[in-house]
Amino acid sequence: TTTGDTLCDIDKPVILESMDFPAPVIHVAIEPKTKGDQEKLGVAIQRLAEEDPTFHVRTDEETAQTIIGGMGELHLEILVDRMKREFKVEANVGKPQVAYRETLRKPVARHDYTHKKQTGGSGQFAKIQIALEPLPVGAVEGGYEFVNKVTGGRIPKEYIPSVDDGCQEALQNGPLAGYPLTDVRVTLLDGAYHDVDSSELAFKIAGIAAFKEAAKLAGPVLLEPMMSVEVTTPEDFMGDVIGDLNSRRGQIQAMDERAGARIVKALVPLSEMFGYVGDLRSRTQGRASYSMQFDSYAEVPAAVSKEIIAKIRGE
Repeated sequence: TTTGDTLCDIDKPVILESMDFPAPVIHVAIEPKTKGDQEKLGVAIQRLAEEDPTFHVRTDEETAQTIIGGMGELHLEILVDRMKREFKVEANVGKPQVAYRETLRKPVARHDYTHKKQTGGSGQFAKIQIALEPLPVGAVEGGYEFVNKVTGGRIPKEYIPSVDDGCQEALQNGPLAGYPLTDVRVTLLDGAYHDVDSSELAFKIAGIAAFKEAAKLAGPVLLEPMMSVEVTTPEDFMGDVIGDLNSRRGQIQAMDERAGARIVKALVPLSEMFGYVGDLRSRTQGRASYSMQFDSYAEVPAAVSKEIIAKIRGE
């Protein structure tokens, strides 16, 4: 059995809706110290992923590092601690990185791209015209939709999926800072092909290039994960707690009282919550506590976005 399975009497089956797990909002690189540790890490990752569907793993194509993702700083700390303690993995762990995303704010009615390459013998040729438009948050599953409006055989049907594949590949590298793009519709409007030089590869390359060029024209913006934070504090420290959350670009949502303590609920960018547990402890003499969970993605303010992009680009 795995997380999400339903256990029931074989004679009285129970069918429940499948659980929908959120994508990770924070990542960290982990490097095993020896080859033996590499093998142990593989076992640890497999076991932890079976237990926890919000734990994600990928390999960075450029650095070949193992990147693990989770739902918060504490979540990753616990996972890394378990790797070291339960699976005896010795590893170097990088600094947590926020899982930013990008999206588009303006539609692009049409954008033409021609991929043409001649290298002796048969060459490569693909011509496409696409439109891009932003979608409401969560409007389509996976944050991407591809629509084919080509008529009259202008592009043979066997090449259409290649354009889609190219756009999806380009989607993983946004125009601002290389973060994945989300909530985008691509419409293939028109195109042309060559009997000899056209191929699936040529149309995929055209899809990648056309999407990248059009995305730059579509008002790309940076999105950041917003966390729902609930702080439980004595009355005496309410002012300090609220002031600190405001300084972290937090938006106070509600204030309440529970069992003689004050409750502050706020939406705060994840990037501003690193080290919060220590800061809260020192501000409240260790008498306050908090919980945090992912809420949604929101557009990063222009000034902050500029700083993040400059840092990513090494400017």
